[in-house]
Amino acid sequence: MNTQTENNKIVEVAAAVLQKPDGTFLLAQRPPDKIWAGYWEFPGGKIEPGETPHHALVRELREELGIEVQTAYPWVTRVYTYPHATVKLNFFRVTAWSGELHPHEGQQFAWQINPPQPPLAEGGSGYRVSPILPANAPILRALSLPTLCAISNVQELGEAEFLHRLEVALHNGLQLVQLREKDYSRDAMRALALKMLPLIRQHDARLIINADIELCKEIGADGVQLTGAQLVTLNARPDVDWCAASCHNAEELRRAEELGCDFAVLSPVLATQSHPGAPHLGWENFAAIAAGSAIPVYALGGLQSGDMETAWQRGAHGIALLRQAWLS
Repeated sequence: MNTQTENNKIVEVAAAVLQKPDGTFLLAQRPPDKIWAGYWEFPGGKIEPGETPHHALVRELREELGIEVQTAYPWVTRVYTYPHATVKLNFFRVTAWSGELHPHEGQQFAWQINPPQPPLAEGGSGYRVSPILPANAPILRALSLPTLCAISNVQELGEAEFLHRLEVALHNGLQLVQLREKDYSRDAMRALALKMLPLIRQHDARLIINADIELCKEIGADGVQLTGAQLVTLNARPDVDWCAASCHNAEELRRAEELGCDFAVLSPVLATQSHPGAPHLGWENFAAIAAGSAIPVYALGGLQSGDMETAWQRGAHGIALLRQAWLS
C-alpha cells in the first residue's frame, strides 16, 4: 500500500482480507522501493478521489494481485498513525475471486493459518511471517474470532439438556459461548460455568461471562461481556483476555471502541421471541451503526443461522444466537 502523504493528512486505504473456506488468509510483503519495505500487510491501496472503498478495493486487487473480486464484505475500519502518515484502513473480507494470484509489483505472498499456532500474542507473533505492520495487530486478533457466538439458554432447556446440547455444538465446531442467565444467582452462575469450562477447554473454544468481571477472573474464563451500564461507568478496559460489549446504539458502540473492547454485540436487529412488540433496529439501521466500526460487531436479536450472509453484507463479523444456537 502507498501510505505516503503531505502534512500528515489522513490517507484513506482499502484493505483486503482474502480468506479461503478453511479460514486461511493472505498477507503480502511490501516491496523494497516502498516505505516499511519488508513488512507484511493485508493487500490493498489508497482510495483515489471519487472512489468508494469497495471500488478502490476491486481496482487495487486487480492491479496488485491480478484477481477480480467477486464477493467482498465490509468489515472493520482502523485508524493508525505512523511517523510519516495517519492511515484510515477500510477492511473488507474477500471470500470469492477469480483469476490466479500474481505479484504485479514483485511482492511476496504468504497464506496464514487461522488461528495461528502457537496462540497469537501481542504484535502478531504465532504467524509464519514477520515483521507485520503495526496497524495490523488488532486485525490479526479479530480474525481469530469465529463468526458464530452462542448465548446460553439454560433457563428454557434445563441444565442437563443444555450441557448435552453444548457438548454436541462444541463437537460440531462451536468456538465462542457467552454465559448469560439473568435469573441465576452468582453462586449458580459460578457452578454452571465450572461445569461448562471442561467441555469448552476440551474443544479449544472460548467462554465469555456476561457482566461479572470478577467471576471471569475467578474461574479462569476467557473474557467478559460488558453491559450498557458498565460501558458508562467503567473508566478502563477490564484486565481480561477478551472483552466484549453489549450495544444497542451508535453511542454505546463508540464507547466500546474507546474502552478497547475486542468486539461488540449489537441488538436487537429483528423482533425477538421474548420481546415481540419491542422496537428493533432492522438491518439498515444495524448496517448504519456498524459501518466504520473499529471492532468486529456481531448481530443479535431474532436471527437464525441462515441470516449469516445477510449479516456479513451489512458489515457484521457474524451473528449471535440464543435459542437458535441450541436446536437439537
